[in-house]
Amino acid sequence: MVERRKPIPVEEAVRNVMNFAAPGLVEEISINECYGRFLAEDLTATHDVPPFNRSPYDGFAIRSIDSKNANQNHPIEFEVIDEIGAGYVTKKKVEAFQAIRIMTGAQMPSDCDAVVMLELTKEYKRNGIDYMSIKRSFKEGDNISFQGEDTTKDTVLVKKGSFINPGVKALLATFGYDKVKVAKKPIVGVFATGTELLDVHESLVPGKIRNSNSHMIMAQIERAGAIPTYLGKLPDDFELCYKAIEDAISEVDLFITTGGVSVGDYDYLPAIYEKLGAQVLFNKIAMRPGSVTTIAVLNGKLLFGLSGNPSACYVGFELYTRPVIRTYLYSDSPHLQKITAQLATDFLKPNPFTRFVRSKLSFEKGSVLVAPSGLDKSNVVSSTAGANALMVLPGGTRGYEKGSFVEVLLLEDQEGSQWPWK
Repeated sequence: MVERRKPIPVEEAVRNVMNFAAPGLVEEISINECYGRFLAEDLTATHDVPPFNRSPYDGFAIRSIDSKNANQNHPIEFEVIDEIGAGYVTKKKVEAFQAIRIMTGAQMPSDCDAVVMLELTKEYKRNGIDYMSIKRSFKEGDNISFQGEDTTKDTVLVKKGSFINPGVKALLATFGYDKVKVAKKPIVGVFATGTELLDVHESLVPGKIRNSNSHMIMAQIERAGAIPTYLGKLPDDFELCYKAIEDAISEVDLFITTGGVSVGDYDYLPAIYEKLGAQVLFNKIAMRPGSVTTIAVLNGKLLFGLSGNPSACYVGFELYTRPVIRTYLYSDSPHLQKITAQLATDFLKPNPFTRFVRSKLSFEKGSVLVAPSGLDKSNVVSSTAGANALMVLPGGTRGYEKGSFVEVLLLEDQEGSQWPWK
């Protein structure tokens, strides 16, 4: 007898899963290895930036009061008594009508309060002494980068859980973080189930297909920030599958299987979960593709039973597994970022359930456009290759015409969102 399952809304399914999501462990690594990781603590300024008043230009440091009478008809002359390059300081005291040649980035002399840009001066030498003159006045603070004007000490610049991009690395270096506390990557185990599966190197034979899901999911795991561990493929044999899964679960932080979650004679995952004593959170979701996505929890560890159909497997991972991984990595925005885009083509397929269409974003005349990235069927794999977004079409609709505005989830974005569901 075919099992009758009651579908639950996507929002409820996500919420059920996230009840078991928790931050993971912390490790300290070299700054040279931190790109692409996630901060495990706030990045705080350890000093002011700039750390001292400095010149933003090549020019001359002066006392502004000495320039107050300068004009086109009355140039003011300054004796140049020293020169400061970046990384050096002067030991000389600047008296009235004296100046110091200063380079970009060099620390201001304590007696000076303005910088005259080089192109506004006239330089000359008289009796072996260097001089420069100016024909306009300057005010206190003119052309100075002041200490702390970029940021001040103890300011939180990047929050815990943020993705470390090149700009964040620059801040880490600026503030002396040669060792960086990052979220330790969770290990996610992947089993592919199905007697029909061949390894990639094997030739096709009647009735068989190559195991693409494992390779796709492992890439998605890496994109989410975790470490994938391929555990192998399992034939449609209950006892063999049960033993392999039971042995593997304790070796990983999260556990994924692909296939075996539907209601066919060889879909053993529901029975395996039952024998393991796992609590099934849900086994039917009001969504297309991936309605049979089944997620359970065993001793606090989440077990993701994703569909064997490639597109359904892909979508199920992004909606349910990715936010758990990002939470493990300390992100407070673990879900896919949602935006609004305009349909670039008709999509007239009825939607009894919420539909997640593998899609591609494009940009035209300032507008964000979205279109399916391939055939919209759960068993196709080609639409995943060009997808950089999931178009979200609510259930109960008869399709959408070109020009309609629709919601879209971004697949390659690192910012994420806290809760994209209504």
